[in-house]
Amino acid sequence: MKSVKLLAVVLLLMTLPSCKKIVTLTLNNAPPAIVIQGEVTNEPGPYYVTINRPVDFYADNSFPPVTGAAVLIADGGGETDTLTEISPGTYATNHLQGVPGVAYRLSATVGGVTYTAVSTMPAGVSLDSLTFVTNSGFGRKQISAVANFQDPKGSKNYYQFIEYLNGVRLTKDLFVFDDRLSDGRYIQYTLFNDSTYLQPGDQVEVDMYCVDSAVYSYFFQLFTSGGAGSFNTSASPANPTSNISNGAYGYFSAHTVSAKNDYIP
Repeated sequence: MKSVKLLAVVLLLMTLPSCKKIVTLTLNNAPPAIVIQGEVTNEPGPYYVTINRPVDFYADNSFPPVTGAAVLIADGGGETDTLTEISPGTYATNHLQGVPGVAYRLSATVGGVTYTAVSTMPAGVSLDSLTFVTNSGFGRKQISAVANFQDPKGSKNYYQFIEYLNGVRLTKDLFVFDDRLSDGRYIQYTLFNDSTYLQPGDQVEVDMYCVDSAVYSYFFQLFTSGGAGSFNTSASPANPTSNISNGAYGYFSAHTVSAKNDYIP
């Protein structure tokens, strides 16, 4: 059986509610580790890095923050921003501004161990519009948001979509897409929800991130291995490959953001 730490990471990243215990299984305890999540975008900062420790599967679904870390983000031009811990385990930039085409390097030192990651912000792609489609199934009508955009021709592009319903981020579903079979086409990407159903009159916002290949791979692996929002029925989710060194879990992403919002008619 895969280590319990794998499940802990998925729960932490997707902020899922804890479930009731029906049968207590014999599982190994998670060894000491940390989960780092950070980003730099083309929007005005500050940008945030969170550092937590995972917990065992049957522990309370509360992830202890890692305080007192030394966290830096540097760009390719030699500028370094030393992040400030604004709350336990949450670190914010002070002056860094994300720019497409620039590689950003994260460094986080915890207990004498330094974890690093590099992510290059891709060129941005604009989200043209947000529309809605209604499908019927299982005796009910399901409304889904559709992200419409023009994929640039002749370059590899990777996308991640974040959906908000009435101002609240939906965390149970993962949406990623790459243009391997759709290079240069006009894309109409439907965000099918697994358990959240949109209703007429609801306000929906969709943020489209242009991410690098490593970040896309991280979330794609999380989805296909049975992570939140996946229809995969594997017994336990595998740990996705992180772009952070020294055995840390999580990801560091430099990406662009394009957003649209509308009310469901």
